[in-house]
Amino acid sequence: MGSGMLSSDDLDISCLAAWTAPGQARMMIELRLARWGMAHIAHDVHLIAGELIANAVRSTPEAEIRIRFVREAGTVLLGVWDGSDAMPVARPVKEMTLDDIVPDPRALDPGHDDGTGGWGLPIVQALSSECGVQLTPPHGKWVWSRTPF
Repeated sequence: MGSGMLSSDDLDISCLAAWTAPGQARMMIELRLARWGMAHIAHDVHLIAGELIANAVRSTPEAEIRIRFVREAGTVLLGVWDGSDAMPVARPVKEMTLDDIVPDPRALDPGHDDGTGGWGLPIVQALSSECGVQLTPPHGKWVWSRTPF
């Protein structure tokens, strides 16, 4: 992920791992997709970008993250780098019924884990033609996704 040549039309930015990063990156990605005539895949790419960037922010709050968005033959490649060596973990997808949806009285308590996190990576896997993780010695990793257009 980190060693390829970038063109002047590709997106390659470093930013603070803050909760505003996913929204800012989605806006820049949307502008690139419009320029490339690929607005029809914007919804899928927005979902993927939001998940990958939010995971990087969670892994390395207030540190530097890097976002790359590159046009390739038949796909767009989105990569998000963070300095954590912790690997992303996808929660297994299970079928739910309406009986599984109940109010959580602690939902607004600071730091409360309601068990609903971890669903983003299955979404990324479902929307991507391929995705993965590439470690970057001495620390960190690229988490990436290819989306066909």
